[in-house]
Amino acid sequence: MGSQNANIKRSKNLLLIVLSLLSLFCFAVFFDIPIVRQVIGFFYLSFVPGFIFLCLFKLGNIDDIEKILLSVGFSLAFLMVVGLLVNEIGFMIGLSNPLTLLPMMIALNGIIIVISILGSLWGEPIKITKIIQIQSRSMLLLLLLIVSLPILSVLGGLWVNLFENNSLLLLLMAAIAFVFVMGVMLDTQWSLRLYALAVFMIAISLLYHSQFISNYVVSFGSDVTTELFVFKSVQNNAYWGPARFFPRQSSMLSITILPTLYSTLLNVDPQWTFKILFPLIFSFVPVGLYQVARKYIGEKYAFVSAFLFMAQQTFYFEMVSLNRQMVAELFFILLLLVLLNNRMKQSSKTLCFIVFAFGLITSHYGLSEIFLFFIAMTFISLFVMKRPSRNITASMIALFFIVMFTWYIYTSRSAVFDSILDYAEYVQSQLGTFFNPESRGTEVLRGLGMESSPTIMNAVSRAFAYITQFLIVFGFVGLVTKRIKVHVDRSQFMFFILAISFLFALILVPGLAETLSMTRFYHILLFFLAPLSVVGAMFIFNLLSKQKKELWVSILLLIVLTPYFLFQTNLVYEVTGSDSWSVPLSKYRMSSLQLYGHFGYIDGYSAFGAQWLSRNIDVEHTQIYADSPSRGNALNAYGMIHLGDVRILSNATKVSVNDTVYLSPLNIVEGTIVGEFYSFNSSELSFLNDMNKVYANGRCDIYRAPIGS
Repeated sequence: MGSQNANIKRSKNLLLIVLSLLSLFCFAVFFDIPIVRQVIGFFYLSFVPGFIFLCLFKLGNIDDIEKILLSVGFSLAFLMVVGLLVNEIGFMIGLSNPLTLLPMMIALNGIIIVISILGSLWGEPIKITKIIQIQSRSMLLLLLLIVSLPILSVLGGLWVNLFENNSLLLLLMAAIAFVFVMGVMLDTQWSLRLYALAVFMIAISLLYHSQFISNYVVSFGSDVTTELFVFKSVQNNAYWGPARFFPRQSSMLSITILPTLYSTLLNVDPQWTFKILFPLIFSFVPVGLYQVARKYIGEKYAFVSAFLFMAQQTFYFEMVSLNRQMVAELFFILLLLVLLNNRMKQSSKTLCFIVFAFGLITSHYGLSEIFLFFIAMTFISLFVMKRPSRNITASMIALFFIVMFTWYIYTSRSAVFDSILDYAEYVQSQLGTFFNPESRGTEVLRGLGMESSPTIMNAVSRAFAYITQFLIVFGFVGLVTKRIKVHVDRSQFMFFILAISFLFALILVPGLAETLSMTRFYHILLFFLAPLSVVGAMFIFNLLSKQKKELWVSILLLIVLTPYFLFQTNLVYEVTGSDSWSVPLSKYRMSSLQLYGHFGYIDGYSAFGAQWLSRNIDVEHTQIYADSPSRGNALNAYGMIHLGDVRILSNATKVSVNDTVYLSPLNIVEGTIVGEFYSFNSSELSFLNDMNKVYANGRCDIYRAPIGS
């Protein structure tokens, strides 16, 4: 009786807490209170719905870290589904702009109230009571250092942006390396939650250090400008529907409906929604990896695995410009966490799988296909070996395939499947060059050591990268030969085999790595392979001695991964004055061609010029010319001008009546035009003498051909 009364009391408390947060959020939105609206709103939207679903699904017996991770996953999926329902139902009942503030507030809060009542009546109370216990003053100082990392990251990025001074960011990298060393060497004083907190804070710090260096998005050679175009299109129309441009990207709820909800409800500018909120969400991914790995290699080595995952520069350079993949990777790791959880009831596991599978499918097509490959091949392999998996069933695979097939056919007009066929045709066309190493691409050749290093520092950096790869291979050998006792279930073991096989396929099959890019493939495979680096270190010392050598394993991992991190972040290159590829650390000494052309850096001059052009010139009835970086970056993201409406400048361009030429800081200050196939000097654009300059802001000019020219 006492237990029942306690549950009723907790249920009432849940409803009271939810209603209190809901009221506070509505108050902040109604009066548009700065900071409060954004902070309370983000917490409310990103955690509260998911926490209620934990109660409804009766998932109170899972770990506290898993509760937080699943809460975020459920909340994001909930926002995407509710936004989709508001979009479809609102349009059917006559709302031409359903994705505006009022309809979304009514729908979201109404549904949250309903599920809160259901959770308080029939759900199971969920509590997270354990906190980090501070055992000494030194641990308190370490905790303060860990918590201060994101602050140092933001201040460092702003310092670079304002004064081109990277001293705070250099200090940040040294502080992260110090935290890593302390986590490995002082493991007896670290708790489960302190490790998880450290992983989360390191992730945020690394992601933010590359976001605050500019007031505008930086593409780093990825798709963020296209994603921003798609996102703004949906938000401006306040409706998500069949897209005229970028059908593949527009079919992803992760960069259409989800950011529209966040941006509108929290009153956050679209670019800062991508630059601040999405990295926060992505920071839970390495925490999920830590949670998966710690169940079979322990807390300390799981921390090492997560650190290796974060240390690779794809995590904080390339990924920050791939917002749909950032969201998708959260669902990816949550699916792995659920599938490999043997304590979760099958009914709860199925419900979680359905929710997170939908989230993954509607977030990123490529990652969905990779996940389908892993679970399907795992199921088939274990079935053939007559050791069927208890975690992966045929119904799960069938459901995932049907939902994926239906969604991509319905939303992208088969563009996704057309791209799959195009990739397959490309790989097939490359098979004739099997014995030509260059057909694998430069990243594969570099990874295999078949590309010469430009400097000694590059050679040293690659040496540490190769050692991490050797450790992974050694770990796999040790696992397969059973020389290392690591208790993984058969599904996890098959994931290891498939990940290694996938990696070798990327190396052996010409053109395969270029279908997504080798760096992104390797980043994804680290979800499975990162823990093997620890197993590899264990295997090496197991060969050398029969005794346990945990201290030597830790020392080896520190000797390898600490320099690996410092090289990957380019701190070593910056300190030694060598060529650096880090915009945050070395922006002040990069050439404009490297900064604007290669990394897609956008400044205020470029953005304002692009916005002026889109507001004052009839884009649909005017031919626009610009160089290649401007076409794909500023004009696309801030001018909202589709790539197909802009022709790339060349020194043979011939303009006609009303044609418009956009010149960026790279063209004006440096006098360099980056064409489609080659670069040339802007002085070769002699036709500009016959055009009128209609806009200039000091570093960006716009010319227009007069009528009758």
